[in-house]
Amino acid sequence: MFDLWRYATDHRQEMANLTAEHLLLVAISVGGAILIGVPLGVWATRSGRVEKPVMGLANVVQTIPSLAMFGFLIPLPLFGGVGASTAIVALTLYAILPIVRNTFAGIRGTDPALREAARGMGMTDRQLLMRVELPLSAGIILAGVRVATVTSVGIATIAAAIGAGGLGVYIFQGLAMVNDTVILAGALPAALLALLADGLLGAMEKRLTLATPAATRDRER
Repeated sequence: MFDLWRYATDHRQEMANLTAEHLLLVAISVGGAILIGVPLGVWATRSGRVEKPVMGLANVVQTIPSLAMFGFLIPLPLFGGVGASTAIVALTLYAILPIVRNTFAGIRGTDPALREAARGMGMTDRQLLMRVELPLSAGIILAGVRVATVTSVGIATIAAAIGAGGLGVYIFQGLAMVNDTVILAGALPAALLALLADGLLGAMEKRLTLATPAATRDRER
């Protein structure tokens, strides 16, 4: 442990840069997954024909090993190559499933009585979605974002294999050098980032979930 502390102290600037790269990869990929996954989840609730293909495709992506996914993307003309762009595409694909699934489950789980009441008030389908379904599903959707974020923090370490940077650089260097200290210099901060993200998003999820019954009661009045 002393060796790890000394290594971190000696390489603090480099470690800070790699941590920033790691966070950037995760933030961009999860942000992209939200922009894609939430509309897909909503679309699946509106069309039975879309539900199975969307869920099936997202599930298939999850079965592909991360290294294999990076390898598949490298030769592609638009999204391929070596570097951060390919890693972001791969991480986004992995992050989409939990967001799509939770968006679908959250909206489908909305109380039918609330839907009927909203339609009785003359709300359009868009108004129903924006004012009732999405607000009441926010806690469940955030739970999907939480899973996607924690997963992305872990998978992003492998992105160093294609030159995307991040804390995985230390892990691969340590493996090449057979040096546990260098491996831990990458693995430990990545684990701490995952725990921090899980804790923060978990607290937000809890607040939204507790707020949902109050919002439901207000609408029922």
